[in-house]
Amino acid sequence: MSAGAEPVGWLCPQWGAPLQVRAAFTLRTGGTSTAPFATLNLGAHVGDEPAAVAQNRRRVSSALALPGEPLWLQQVHGVRVANADAERRATAAPETADGVVSRQVGRVLAILVADCMPVLFASDDGLVIAAAHAGWRGLAGGVIEATVAAMDADARRVYAWLGPSIGTGHFEVGEEVRAEFMAHDKTADLAFTRNAAQRWQCDLALLARQRLAALGVTRVSAANLCTYTQAAQCFSYRRDGRSGRMAALIWRVAASS
Repeated sequence: MSAGAEPVGWLCPQWGAPLQVRAAFTLRTGGTSTAPFATLNLGAHVGDEPAAVAQNRRRVSSALALPGEPLWLQQVHGVRVANADAERRATAAPETADGVVSRQVGRVLAILVADCMPVLFASDDGLVIAAAHAGWRGLAGGVIEATVAAMDADARRVYAWLGPSIGTGHFEVGEEVRAEFMAHDKTADLAFTRNAAQRWQCDLALLARQRLAALGVTRVSAANLCTYTQAAQCFSYRRDGRSGRMAALIWRVAASS
């Protein structure tokens, strides 16, 4: 980083995971991109200059002392879970998936967001980690369930962390969204509040907690940070239209590290 450059900004999840599990959530500060992607945009698909994105990714890798290049996914609001430990060609295009799991030391998992909720997972023995991209479509489709299943671990021994996402007060949805969740679980009604426009304010975090609880995952922590309201720290697609992307990252190190 050049002299005088703003340092890379990130949050460290406070969630009780084992020491050999490392995690971080990048903020929008400390990068090289210009508006509307200023400054630490990590998304290569949003229209930013490729060279700036590449430099931003290098800055994050250096600041966090990552053990390898993150596995960047092509996220499509689906439920497919990628195996980060599978062999891949260096020139291969990003794998299409919205969840990812690993059991190998040094594999860095990444989820890109700008209002959707990233969810990080770790088993209490630190042997398996995972991450999921949980916007409303992914949550409704079952991305959390698919990701926990891919971990192949006792759900009661899994830690989960809900990263920053758009808050209830700024996430307005239509009746079709509420109906989709209600069809799965009637208690989802608690996550929707009718507004003056006769639409619904949606609580993504509560929906995620409900899905996790149904699986038996009770060790759940949350960042409790609204991406929409925290303009200085967070990108927000709903707020800005064109925006950069932040990343939730998780990796394993050797137990003695």
